[in-house]
Amino acid sequence: MNFALIMFVLLLVTGSIWLLDRFALASRRGKEAAEPWWVEYAKSFFPVILIVFFIRSFLIEPFKIPSGSMIPTLQVGDFILVNKFTYGIRLPVINQKIVQLDNPRRGDVMVFRYPENPSLDYIKRVIGLPGDTVEYRDKRLWINGAEQLQQAEGDYNYVEQGLNFVHTEKRIETLGERKHALLVTPEMPGLRMGAVSEFSGRENCSYDHDMLRCRIPDGHYFMMGDNRDNSRDSRYWGFVPDNQIVGKAFFIWMNFSDLKRIGLSIN
Repeated sequence: MNFALIMFVLLLVTGSIWLLDRFALASRRGKEAAEPWWVEYAKSFFPVILIVFFIRSFLIEPFKIPSGSMIPTLQVGDFILVNKFTYGIRLPVINQKIVQLDNPRRGDVMVFRYPENPSLDYIKRVIGLPGDTVEYRDKRLWINGAEQLQQAEGDYNYVEQGLNFVHTEKRIETLGERKHALLVTPEMPGLRMGAVSEFSGRENCSYDHDMLRCRIPDGHYFMMGDNRDNSRDSRYWGFVPDNQIVGKAFFIWMNFSDLKRIGLSIN
């Protein structure tokens, strides 16, 4: 469901009715006559829809985390806020950038439209920037030939939906000067070749069993989930173009299953 498009249509309808009444209908029915119900409703909802549409389109948009691909950074059921203007101001619905403010940085947690189905919003971490060469082997990253250091942090266990117990290893990875937590599952392969799609730009990537190397095209980004062995990401469906970026995730405002997560920043 394209919520932005629905809001835009409602804004047009209610705004048109309000203008029609102000400049035509009101003078015809006289000052004492009651407003038709559809005019009253339109005039009541128009300012509310306008404010919500402006905030969601240009400032902040809420999202809910539906899967565990970003554990431990984000948990299933987290309600998060996404900054819509960090990377530039975009026209709503068509997502066309009109003002350039900043570019995604390596390590950002970013919401974007899923390249294989742009009606879906995905959230992953920015790993590679335009022009970078990203290599992933033995569950470790190399960016432009430099290994991104990982430090073991012990075991991390969680329960998936369906009450499946998952045992993983937690590590702290350094991307340039930024650190973040990630999980790897020892008994799972680092790359599942059977899940790799025929994506646009695949000629920039080479696969060899448990190894991947990609050169990222201009205007595109390489994304990975923090739950490395339980995330379908750029390793499998390719690069995220700039015109499909939604914004930068920065804050957890609610989790009904774990109230202690309320107010946490997203790093």
